[in-house]
Amino acid sequence: MKTKTGIGITAAILSAVLMMGCAGPGKDTGETEAAAQVSKELSLEEQLAADSGEVALMVWGAEEDQALLEQIIDGFLNEYQGQARFQITLAVQSESGCKDALMSDLEAGADVFAFADDQLNTLVAAGALEPIVHPQQIRADNLEGAVEAASVDDTLYAYPLTADNGYFLYYNKQYITESDAASLDKILEAAAAHQKKFAMDWSSGWYVYSFFGNTGLEVGLNEDGITNYCTWNQTGNVASGREVAQAMLEIAASPGFLNTDDGGFLRGVQTGSVIAGVSGVWNAVAVEKAWGNQYAAAKLPTYTCADRQIQMASFSGYKLIGVNAYSEHPAWAALLAEWISNESNQQLRFTLRGQGPSNLKASRSAAVQDSPAIAALLAQSEYSCLQRIGGNYWDPVSEFAGTIAEGNPDHIGLQELLDTMAEGIMAP
Repeated sequence: MKTKTGIGITAAILSAVLMMGCAGPGKDTGETEAAAQVSKELSLEEQLAADSGEVALMVWGAEEDQALLEQIIDGFLNEYQGQARFQITLAVQSESGCKDALMSDLEAGADVFAFADDQLNTLVAAGALEPIVHPQQIRADNLEGAVEAASVDDTLYAYPLTADNGYFLYYNKQYITESDAASLDKILEAAAAHQKKFAMDWSSGWYVYSFFGNTGLEVGLNEDGITNYCTWNQTGNVASGREVAQAMLEIAASPGFLNTDDGGFLRGVQTGSVIAGVSGVWNAVAVEKAWGNQYAAAKLPTYTCADRQIQMASFSGYKLIGVNAYSEHPAWAALLAEWISNESNQQLRFTLRGQGPSNLKASRSAAVQDSPAIAALLAQSEYSCLQRIGGNYWDPVSEFAGTIAEGNPDHIGLQELLDTMAEGIMAP
């Protein structure tokens, strides 16, 4: 990360502390193994005491989290004042772009960083993360799905931070009843009757998955961790790909349907043209402000496919906190990561940012339970799965769904559209 320098403590212990978890390209194997052996003999308290001089740490977080992170870091400095001379720097880095920023230069990357769970496998394979030394408490404190998202082959590599990176239905009670919200047909009828819109982003495969996910049709990552498998152009145990495509065509043809991105959904909510839509908790505050007492949220509805009702599925996602394997201060970096993601600070994150906790106790708090958006997300979780998809998934799905959203203007056969999509998803 930075040029390694001495801090004025016993050389052998310092070497072990600084090398803990830092094996990687260019490291001397014997030196690394020796350091690892010594580090195993040190408790966390001993490692922290050994590294009690100048401790400089870089933290990456999303732009919208900067004020929150400043408050959290102030709490950390207050808690551990006098135990080292801390210099903690906070910088903006989106969770979605964290992997690419780290991979460009791991040693120059942040010591502690927030990232989306779908980046975990790549970071672990690149040696950017080491297993958490004492995972038992982290496992016990957090939701099972969050722990799974932070693990590779049952080994925990990161600290769960949020359990809210999914999507569900927002709806305006002035136009749509609770009963109607369970059916996409009813939602579209209500929207059309009031010359309003139901909004959903079909340019993103993240949302388009919702139509295929509960049909028995499959998509996912092969064992190589790079390429995908896909049966969306075949027949599942509930519906065929062709039937799903036809259902999507009929939805797109409704005068109550609007294909728009997340920004378009929110603008429609604020102007009154959108009365329902699919989005996530990041829009909860803005939607509630726009709709006031008419604000409501629920799991995704069912949709009609080949004369049957199919529950819309979703990708679930989690935000995680990682510790750079090349950190010069791995013990302090790990302690800071744990501090950022602890119960108290997850509750603070919910209060200030509306983000759903992964911590079990925080998620059971009255405030969290009373949140319509979080309650909807939890209800949808029964029909969700982790997003584990290779990079070739996104463009073919976007192209397919875009064509359907436009009403298939060139009248291409649905099977041909599905075959082209599946081939693109599975491309090497």
